[in-house]
Formats: sequence, C-alpha cells, structure tokens
Amino acid sequence: MPLISLMINGQERAAEVPANRLLVDFLREDLEMTGTHVGCDTSQCGACVVHMDGKAVKACAIFAVEAVGQEVQTIEGEADADGNLSALQQAFKDQHALQCGFCTPGMVMSAADLLAQNPKPTEHDIRTHLEGNLCRCTGYHNIINAILVASGQDPTVPA
Repeated sequence: MPLISLMINGQERAAEVPANRLLVDFLREDLEMTGTHVGCDTSQCGACVVHMDGKAVKACAIFAVEAVGQEVQTIEGEADADGNLSALQQAFKDQHALQCGFCTPGMVMSAADLLAQNPKPTEHDIRTHLEGNLCRCTGYHNIINAILVASGQDPTVPA
C-alpha cells in the first residue's frame, strides 16, 4: 500500500492506503474526520463535498491518491481557528438550515465555494450552485436564506 501525505485543513496528514481508497473513506475511516458524510457513494447527493485546492469536489468520486499534493479542506476546517463557527456556519444555525443535519456539511462546503466565487449571489445563483446537493428533509428554503444571510443580504427582500 502506498504511503500518501496530504495537507488537510492546514495540517499535513499521512497514512498508508490502498490505491483504490476513496478520499471520503480516507478522511472518515483512516483519519477519523467524520464531518464529511457518505450519503450515496455514487456522487449524487453532495453530502461528501470538500474543497481541493479551493474548489468544491465530491470526495466519494476521488481516490485519496489523487489528492496528494493538493490542499484539502473539510467541514472541520471551516470553523475559525479558535473553534468559533464561521459566518456561514453561524448563518446555517441562525436560519435553522440544519433539520436532520446529514446534508449540512456538504451544503456548507458547496455554499462556501459559491460565496468564494460570487460574494452576493441571487436566490437563482444559489439554487443553481446547489443542484448537486440533496436535502432529504427538503430544507432548501432555510438553506437558501442562510446563504443569503452569510453573504450580507436580507432573505426577506426579493432580489
């Protein structure tokens, strides 16, 4: 088994893994970083979204060895260094965009990707960007509001 070394949330992490080990399994099972969820194993639900070199990717569709040499950020790395929730995470909490919470890590990571590209997205922009993320509780309304709030916009004012 190859020994791989990755930068994850600003820290170098290493482990021996089979060449066919998925990044999501490497994170959850080998590194015990369980914030990234496995929802479908078919790249359909988005619960496993992480950032690789600043771009949102589905960790269930990438082998861990493919991430070598790249900076990976997981939901665990989204909080501030002192452990406080990021503005986006706080907005999800304040806007009740959590329901069962299973999709939340992937939603937050996808939303962070959107806000990095488009700091003031419209509701349409948000809906389009989150097309690859599924919420089984159908909590989309509050998720969209949370992203609008995190971007400094009032969700009660139509765009």
